[in-house]
Amino acid sequence: MRLFFILPRVPYPTEKGDKLRAFHQIKQLSKHHEIILCALNDGDLHENAIAVLKKYVKAIHIIPISKISIAFNLVKTLFSNKPLQVGYFYNASSAAKIHSLIEEYKPDHIFCQLIRVAEYVKDIPIPKTLDYQDVFSKGVERRLATAPFYLKPFLKIEYNRLLRYEHDAFEAFDHKMIISAPDRDMIPHPGRDQIVVVANGVDTDFFSPQEAEKKYDLVFTGNMGYPPNIKSAEFLVNEILPVVLAQKPDLNLLIAGASPNLRVMALKSSQVSVSGWVPDMRACYASARIFIAPMQIGTGLQNKILEAMAMRIPCITSPLAFKALNAREGVDILVASTPKEYAAHIMMLLNNPGKAGEIAQNGYDFVHRNFNWETETEKINMLIEGGK
Repeated sequence: MRLFFILPRVPYPTEKGDKLRAFHQIKQLSKHHEIILCALNDGDLHENAIAVLKKYVKAIHIIPISKISIAFNLVKTLFSNKPLQVGYFYNASSAAKIHSLIEEYKPDHIFCQLIRVAEYVKDIPIPKTLDYQDVFSKGVERRLATAPFYLKPFLKIEYNRLLRYEHDAFEAFDHKMIISAPDRDMIPHPGRDQIVVVANGVDTDFFSPQEAEKKYDLVFTGNMGYPPNIKSAEFLVNEILPVVLAQKPDLNLLIAGASPNLRVMALKSSQVSVSGWVPDMRACYASARIFIAPMQIGTGLQNKILEAMAMRIPCITSPLAFKALNAREGVDILVASTPKEYAAHIMMLLNNPGKAGEIAQNGYDFVHRNFNWETETEKINMLIEGGK
C-alpha cells in the first residue's frame, strides 16, 4: 500500500516529541508499505536528515515555510475561526504543492500527524488517518490558569477555536489515533471512544543502562523552548530546589535539551547547569542519580520519562504526566504534587540506594513490557488496512 505522510516538521533529528513519534512510525510502517513523505519545514534542515529518512521512504518532499509567510498567515488567522496552531503551518502555496503531490502519487491512504496540518487534506476523498497525538485545547486551557493577564484573552480565543477544530477534524478523517487513553478522553467529540490509542515506544537497544560517573543528583531533559518544559524547569528550580537544598546544600541539577529559552538560561547557578543541545541525551541521563519531570502543564505521554526508565534511572514526576503512563505509583515511578513531596522523594532516593535501585529496575521492566515501537505501530497498520 502507498502511504502519503504529511507532517508539520521534518522528523529528523528526533529532539521533539512529534518528530520522534513520526520517525519511528515511518520506520516501522516502511517494512510493509511504500511511504511518500511530505514535511513542512520552518527552520534549518539538518545536514543528515535526507540521508537518514531515505532509508525508510520512497520519496521525500520538504516544503519550506518562511518566517514572513508564517507571520502573514498568523495575522490572517486572527480574523478567521481557525486556531493559530493551524494558521502557523497553513498557506495557499503549500496547499497547492501538497495537492499536486497527492495527484502525482495517487496514494492509497493519507496519514496526517497533528491537527496542525489537517487543513491541507481534510477534504480530499482518499482514506485518511489523523494522529491527534496530543489534545492542544487542553494544553492551552492549562496555560490559561497561570498566563499573564495580557495573554489570557488570546489564549481564551485559541482554546475555543481548538475545541471546535478538534471536534470538526474528527468528522473529516476515517480513522483517528492518539497517544494515551487520558488524552483520548479529553477530545471534544462524543465519538471519542472510536479513537485508537497508539502509545509511543522506546528504542530500548539505544536507551539502555550505562555505567557512568554520577556528576549530578538530578536531571531534567526536553526541548527547553517548549512552554510546558520551561514552566517545569522554573517550578523545579524556584520551588522544589530550595526545599531540597535546605537539607542537602551540595545538591546539583542538570537541565538538558535543545533551544533553551531565556527564562531557562536565567535558572543557571552554582547548583544548576543548563546544557543546551547535546548530541546524545543518553550521556545526560546516565550522569544523574535521579530523573525528575515535574510537569505542570501540557498533555500527552512524556518520552523523556520512558527514556530515563529504559536507562534504569529512578524517576519522579507529577500527577499530570503520571496519568498517561499507566504505571504503578510508588513501584515503577514516584509521583509528587507539592515541592515538599518532591523534596521528600528526592531525599529518600539519595539516602536509600537500595530503594532507588528497586524503583529504577521496576521502571526499566515496565518500559520493556509496555512501550515497543513495533507493537504500537502495528495498531496503525491495522487501521490503515481497514481494521481496528
